[in-house]
Amino acid sequence: MRQRLTERYRERLAGVLSCYDRIVITGTLPGACYAGGMTRFLSARQIQIFDYPRFAEPLRDRVRERAAELAGAAGIAIEHIAKSHIRKEDVVAKVLAVRGAHPGLVHIISAMEACNAYKPWHDKQTHRTFLRPDTGKCLHYYFYFMDAELGLIYLRVPTWCPFRLQFYCNGHSWLARRLTAAGIGFTLADNAFLRIDDWERAQTLADGLSPDHLHRVLDHYAQQCCPVLDVFAQSYHWSFMQVEYATDLVFRSPAILKPLYEQLSRQAILTVKAEHVATFLGHKITAQLAQEIGSQFATRIAGTCVKHRFGKSSIKIYDKFGLVLRLETTTNEVSAERPSTASETCARSYSVAIAAISNISPAWTISRPAFARSTVSPNPVPSMAAISGA
Repeated sequence: MRQRLTERYRERLAGVLSCYDRIVITGTLPGACYAGGMTRFLSARQIQIFDYPRFAEPLRDRVRERAAELAGAAGIAIEHIAKSHIRKEDVVAKVLAVRGAHPGLVHIISAMEACNAYKPWHDKQTHRTFLRPDTGKCLHYYFYFMDAELGLIYLRVPTWCPFRLQFYCNGHSWLARRLTAAGIGFTLADNAFLRIDDWERAQTLADGLSPDHLHRVLDHYAQQCCPVLDVFAQSYHWSFMQVEYATDLVFRSPAILKPLYEQLSRQAILTVKAEHVATFLGHKITAQLAQEIGSQFATRIAGTCVKHRFGKSSIKIYDKFGLVLRLETTTNEVSAERPSTASETCARSYSVAIAAISNISPAWTISRPAFARSTVSPNPVPSMAAISGA
């Protein structure tokens, strides 16, 4: 009979928590985010297709002026980063160390980066003039805010049409603020809770991440940082680009986790096969399969990590700070999942972990106390339609 890991180490566990971690959301203007739509937009306003650059340039200037206005109001300078090896996160961390974590605009970073674009084109055979998809580079602004509810977030805004936005937040930062508001003490190191005074209430709060709230936050920052909505007379459509969902087993002592994790990581590398990886992430291996499947073991400064990947989705098992055993599911292409909703992708995180562990060793079976027999998260990532307001 298999014994669940949480049952086997019940007295040695400080707590168990499942929570969203990294969340990256993209925003697109429905009528302008593809070449055909932008072509029709220009035609409806009697703008010549080859005048498209003249149409886009004033909008570029709007974004630049708004960035300067926000920086001036906050008393900060826009910092341009020209070298790719400089991590924006490190730059912002240094600013926060001096500024503190009070709400408001933290920093604005600019960088020349690749962007989607359109190219005017005349087809000599059909005698049609239209826009074609193209790629290029333009100046991007990263607006970093300390949001009162979400914690540190950023909105990436390009200065060229079609103004595809990118938003980042972290579920652990959001939960930390919920715990503070509820008067629940905790110790947060990086993006992991090492101590929570009430793990059960913390789990209830973690399950309450609302797509409606996210939608309001996204609309607010888009309007604040990208002043082009009046031109297109529509609001942004939001969809998930990357979602991470983590289940943490927090042990009372590193002396307990260290030998256990060494055993688990060794078994994972030696016994997991391609068909197991596919099963972990809710897929089957077929003759038509055209996605890469694999596993890898990596040693990092913070510890070691076992990663199983299937296409653009993965599940990782790793230790943090010698106290936390984390099982983390990541998808980088939410729309590719079946069914094509974010909920079915990341809600599998917990059931994926169970399947992975059960296929390797009886001692690996993990139970989340709140729903030991459940196969989905009680509060899965909402569908893209839900968050876009469709």
